[in-house]
Amino acid sequence: MVHLHNSATGQIEELKPIRDGVVTMYVCGPTVYDVPHIGHGRFVLVFDILRRYLEHQGYKVVHVSNITDIDDKILTRAVRENLQPSEIASKYEAVWWETLEMLNVLRPTSVPHATQYIDEMLGLIQELVRREMAYVSVDGVYFDIAKVSDYGLLAHQTLDSLRAGARIELNENKRSPLDFVLWKITHNERWTWNSPYGRGRPGWHTECVVMAQDLLGESFDIHGGGADLAFPHHENERAQAISLGHNFASIWVHNGFIVTGGEKMSKSLENYVTLPELVGGSDPRSYRLLVLQAHYRSPLEVNGALILDAARALMRIDSAIERYRRFANQVSYTPQPNNAMIEAFSKHMDNDLDTPSATAGIFAAISRMNGLFDVGEVDQGLAIGCGIVELVSVLGLAGITDDLTIPSEVTELFQKRELARLKKDFQTSDELRKELLLRGWVVEDAKSGGILKPLREV
Repeated sequence: MVHLHNSATGQIEELKPIRDGVVTMYVCGPTVYDVPHIGHGRFVLVFDILRRYLEHQGYKVVHVSNITDIDDKILTRAVRENLQPSEIASKYEAVWWETLEMLNVLRPTSVPHATQYIDEMLGLIQELVRREMAYVSVDGVYFDIAKVSDYGLLAHQTLDSLRAGARIELNENKRSPLDFVLWKITHNERWTWNSPYGRGRPGWHTECVVMAQDLLGESFDIHGGGADLAFPHHENERAQAISLGHNFASIWVHNGFIVTGGEKMSKSLENYVTLPELVGGSDPRSYRLLVLQAHYRSPLEVNGALILDAARALMRIDSAIERYRRFANQVSYTPQPNNAMIEAFSKHMDNDLDTPSATAGIFAAISRMNGLFDVGEVDQGLAIGCGIVELVSVLGLAGITDDLTIPSEVTELFQKRELARLKKDFQTSDELRKELLLRGWVVEDAKSGGILKPLREV
């Protein structure tokens, strides 16, 4: 059974889907005012990996991730670039999806946009005001956090502690510095909507409440995002939902920060790297592998050396899969994955998504497979290789040469060349390499064995 760390309780808990066989998951998406950075890349990869694993385990995953296309940052960018706010949002949303496609991230089941839910947000705000959970002020509508007895649950702090640590705000229209805006009244701006409280736009913390409940119901299984969203954003979402008598999310899942040079990555420190820069400069799978090799709740160091190490590790995976396929092409049956290997992988993944151990198991399996092939234990090697292919696919690390068909006469020549190489008969090995080249195939030698590639791909 899958177990995940619940930020609300601080405990690792069993995932118990509300509906049999279906996992409902809401993941906070980006505010589309700029190019995404590598922190965005981490959260989408973490929840993409979780989704892929749940689907591998037989669940149907209903995955909702929103687009915040109304925000002060979008307005600021629109003024700077002399564009309409909607044009800025469309421009950077397109960059977002292009980048995620490069990362091999599965598209969410639903992608709601904040601007599509203005009426629903106003309805929620009016109900909170009616229940006296929110109050109307001269500059908008605010949520009264004092009305929620366990406010601060996701921050693991009491209300008094949060009040003591709150920054002093010069806003006499709020009852408490912690109260947050539900509807912001604005004047002389081109991007506003009518409301009973005055022309303006909704606050950020309300959109996900109405989107999640519209698409997943009043209660759903997983709410996810980066650790920076736990408080106040997710706390404020939760406060609104429970004020309406809704359970909202069963398990809150948050991934850790990106660090560079030992410091948390942030735009204010100017130590961030854009995601297109990162994935455009190397095999895009390298960042996925780097994310996999750290536990999702731990800080993740990202630098050029680590990305290069990940790229080299991917070459080892690709070489192993190519070698497995060469041997698989020689047998008359379809290999079945090694059950013990699959069970070990699942045990790690079920334990709060322990991807470092699961990934290490794949590399250990590669070594075992190559060793078995080297001593002629082909059937056992194929069972492990079949498992490697399956698990690499589960993690989203599969390469692009899966459909490569190698003619039987080329496979025979290649195997003879491999045997000559193992016997250190270099003259025969070179002659066979030349013969393969004449047939349009190149052999690249590696420690784990030769890699056969069509000449057109070299």
